[in-house]
Amino acid sequence: MAPSQRLAELGITLPTVAAPAGAYVPARRSGSLVFTAGQLPLVGGTLAAAGKVGAAVDPDRAKQLARQCALNALAAVHDLVGIDSVVGVVKVVGFVASAPGFTGQPGVVNGASELFGEVFGEAGRHARSAVGVAELPLDAPVEVEIVVEVT
Repeated sequence: MAPSQRLAELGITLPTVAAPAGAYVPARRSGSLVFTAGQLPLVGGTLAAAGKVGAAVDPDRAKQLARQCALNALAAVHDLVGIDSVVGVVKVVGFVASAPGFTGQPGVVNGASELFGEVFGEAGRHARSAVGVAELPLDAPVEVEIVVEVT
């Protein structure tokens, strides 16, 4: 099943790609790979939540926010090459703005990883890093970037 069909079956509409906040592009193709810029949990151009995970932001909420970041990354890929050209998710990097002592970064980034499995099935399995950081742009709780292989 094509990724666009699977998204429709899941009732998911890809969001509009957010305008870059600096001197970069949302996604760039190199050969058969597309690399996205880090995507924040923006909904309609507005940050869906702010603060540190494990303090102001509950880990379950942060997992939902990581899923939104993943949707935004897929939108950047779709805008560049079309979602149906994706043959697999290669790498996911998730950054989690973590309160002192918070060590649940992998569970938070699962929000993104699980979405890729839902949309791409086996082709959504990927290598991944889940990294705790002190701060993210706009005080975002999470940021996700991806690398996908395309036809």
